[in-house]
Amino acid sequence: MTHDLSFLDDLTLDGTVSTGESHRASHAGDWGTPERDEVPPDAVVWPESTDDVSAVLAAATDHDVPVTPYAAGTGLEGNATPVHRGISLDLTRMDAILDVRPDDFQIDVQAGVVGSTVDETVAPEGLFFPPLPSSGDFSTIGGMIATDASGMQTVKYGEVADWVLELEAVLADGSVITAGSKAVKTSSGYNLKDLLVGSEGTLGVVTRATLRLAGIPEQRRAGRALFADLADASEAVADAIRSGVDVASIELIDATSARMANAYTGTDLPDAPTVFLRFHADHGVDREIDFCRSIFEHHDATHFEIADSEAEMADLWQARKDLAYAVQSWDPDLEPLHPGDVTVPISQYPAIIREAKRLADEHDLLIPCFGHAGDGNLHYSVLVDPDDADQVALGEEVSATIVERAIEMGGTATGEHGIGTGKREYLLAEHGEASVEAMRAIKRALDPTDTLNPGKIFPETIDGERVRAVDAGVDSGADPS
Repeated sequence: MTHDLSFLDDLTLDGTVSTGESHRASHAGDWGTPERDEVPPDAVVWPESTDDVSAVLAAATDHDVPVTPYAAGTGLEGNATPVHRGISLDLTRMDAILDVRPDDFQIDVQAGVVGSTVDETVAPEGLFFPPLPSSGDFSTIGGMIATDASGMQTVKYGEVADWVLELEAVLADGSVITAGSKAVKTSSGYNLKDLLVGSEGTLGVVTRATLRLAGIPEQRRAGRALFADLADASEAVADAIRSGVDVASIELIDATSARMANAYTGTDLPDAPTVFLRFHADHGVDREIDFCRSIFEHHDATHFEIADSEAEMADLWQARKDLAYAVQSWDPDLEPLHPGDVTVPISQYPAIIREAKRLADEHDLLIPCFGHAGDGNLHYSVLVDPDDADQVALGEEVSATIVERAIEMGGTATGEHGIGTGKREYLLAEHGEASVEAMRAIKRALDPTDTLNPGKIFPETIDGERVRAVDAGVDSGADPS
């Protein structure tokens, strides 16, 4: 059932509103939402100012209409899918660079700025934004903040949360708040900034961010190492991290992923487990490379090479960057299930890879494994025939088993994609009832009408409920829409 959105006609907005079928269809899901799970909103709103966002949220809350924030649609867990229809709030037109302060290593941006634009803007100052995810060329800063994204350089530089200083956000009732500070540290009051980061638009809509920047390192090198055995490769990575090798990126792909990358990108990677490496330093980079080489050779690396130029570095890494697309297009008769995104303590990284491959062999399933190995992040895809109900069910079971094993190892169901709709069932197992209830209490306090991105994160929304506060209690009745 659709919502009555006639109240939008009464708002004075700088942005635009559309109820056109094509616009609604383009906002029915994100990159990770299967077509069968897409839900078109009743309308799409493109705000062009914080005042627009405030006006839309205040009116939507007054009229009991859900609002789903939308960035570039690159999410993989249905974070931006408007499961209760209502309004899809697309912030991509709020894409201004507001201020650059190179002396402070800071930049102020609107939420719709694309990640790579930040780097392009500050590069002439000798600066960059280190935690950009692999999708940084087309995902937005607001989307990265919403999921607390991270990428290939997390092992050295941390995740997006570590580089956000201050946020402007709009709450469900239209209130505009500032969280954090432009100072590099503060102990003043509750840390609302870090509460908003990773909240997937369920607590507020980020409209502006002050980001911390870093100086571009003088020495940048990249290379790769080959192994005959996946176990040797994963143990080499774990050993390098435990030994303190100063790497900017350390990525692992298995032989299956290498074949997929070759088919998609046209590269000529050997069909062997491969570790991709980047080193950043202002001095002493060759010493770190030699240190890494010695560890890898101890774990029987069959080949270790460092690129001679920036162009060669880019060529080496292209196959890794294209892997998500390579998996998607590998076989027209197979469809990847939930995008695996587990992260475990580095000592458990070889074990979680062994478990994924054991399950693949045991059930005769194709499960390519790759990921940000340096921080214990394993990406995997269980490929199944979507027309084979038994195989789909088996694939779902195997995918769930890998997540459960990661949690048992002290890890997490999602290292960087967020909970969205795809990982809700693991929230209780990972955090426990008391912690999840604390999360619910925060949600009810900031968004008592469940206006903002309903149906996301919390396990009780799996059956389609909107959970809202009524006075001091909670009414979990079915959504009247």
